[in-house]
Amino acid sequence: MGHEETEIALAKQGRMVALVIAATMVLWIVAQWLGPKLGLPGRFALLIDFAVLAAMVWSMFVTYQIWRKRQDTKG
Repeated sequence: MGHEETEIALAKQGRMVALVIAATMVLWIVAQWLGPKLGLPGRFALLIDFAVLAAMVWSMFVTYQIWRKRQDTKG
């Protein structure tokens, strides 16, 4: 895999992470607003919070991988 192909792959990964973070936060805000209006119990809010936390941990992990790969290609 060439240097340019690696950079393109890393850029795609970066865009995917950005979309996951943005979508997760929008869905979390909507769920926090909509939950009480629908009368959902608190355990659903906790479930949503854990799902958001998992998405954020995944995003940080992938971001770290992207950073490490870019550091390796700088050589």
